[in-house]
Amino acid sequence: MTDVRAAAAQAAAAAATDAYQRIVAALIRITGDWTLAEDSAQEALALALDRWPTDGVPDNPGGWLMTVARNRALDVLRRGTVERRKLRDVAVLALTAATAAPERQEEIVDDRLRLIFTCCHPALPLEARVALTLRTICAVATADIAQAFLVSESTMTRRLTRAKTKITEARIPYRVPTGPALTERLPGVLAVLYLLFTHGYNADGEPAFADEAIRLSRLLARLMPDQPEARALLALFLLQHSRRDARRDATGGLVPLDRQDRSRWDHTAIAEATGILSSVPGVSGSGVYALQAQIAACHATAPSIADTDWTRVADCYDRLAEQQPSPVIELNRAVAHGYAHGPAAGLDLLARARAGGALDDYPLVIAAEADLTARSGDRVRAARLFREAADRVPGDAERRALLDRADEL
Repeated sequence: MTDVRAAAAQAAAAAATDAYQRIVAALIRITGDWTLAEDSAQEALALALDRWPTDGVPDNPGGWLMTVARNRALDVLRRGTVERRKLRDVAVLALTAATAAPERQEEIVDDRLRLIFTCCHPALPLEARVALTLRTICAVATADIAQAFLVSESTMTRRLTRAKTKITEARIPYRVPTGPALTERLPGVLAVLYLLFTHGYNADGEPAFADEAIRLSRLLARLMPDQPEARALLALFLLQHSRRDARRDATGGLVPLDRQDRSRWDHTAIAEATGILSSVPGVSGSGVYALQAQIAACHATAPSIADTDWTRVADCYDRLAEQQPSPVIELNRAVAHGYAHGPAAGLDLLARARAGGALDDYPLVIAAEADLTARSGDRVRAARLFREAADRVPGDAERRALLDRADEL
């Protein structure tokens, strides 16, 4: 009986959480009040999680939640002050009209897309965009977001409140831009999803964030099929995430790419990603996410580290460095050239990348130098460098992996 109840609770939670995002989006569209929409949807969600495990999930869980959330919003609007009564009356009429007509699928789809672009508006600081995306679109608890950003829950609550206030006061439009504006805004949305994925993919990150980034990028790619970089970003996430189960050993230690058991990779995800990439040809395939996805595909489709097409990887990094120059890309470019053209070539590029000082506080640059040094034959110096890198990395899993490499040498 306990197992049955647990299964029912799990099914109820999955159904309720899936509908949460579109309900928030629909209420924001109708009322224009971000806080009211979130509060109403959260109360409906809490009621569902309390009742559904016992009463069963209704045939139309989204409709049930929408009805409860809408009724709660109506109650609040009807209790509004005299000063705002007329405005609230308009919202009440809109909500009542929404009750009379069933939601159309295209409205649900459009609401989700509008919500993504609103959360990722460039008027908001990048960190606020990510946090707002997690809270509003992914329904991640504020406490969990605070933990990911290494701040207190009260601090994160204030940041989210400021972001929503900014949206209201600046009258940020709740819509998907069109024409040149879409071209300008889309990279910002993709950057937020990329950062969200990175939060979950890092060695000590929260895997659920990576899952949410994949879910949202899949939605974005489906809703905007004519945007090649949106499809390329989804392919990149799938390729990176396909190695998740092989990145840890039985003790929880981090396993580097060259030592992973490739039979444990998710080859279904790899096949899906390579299929997506094949639909991003020509000039479109030279965007920053398409290039990163091509690099990830070289790794994901190779039978071993030695059989990887390192020449193509190095070429992609060359083009990526031209389009999006950054110290980290230069670091990865040096490693790729070290494998494609020999460790001396990689060490030379690494020295150039470090010359400006931008990588001085980045411990993985020392690990890269250690790897290239070991491949050049100087095992003693390589071991010393691996230990130096281990002293600087913040994560326990990365530290153990680097110390293991030093011990082997």
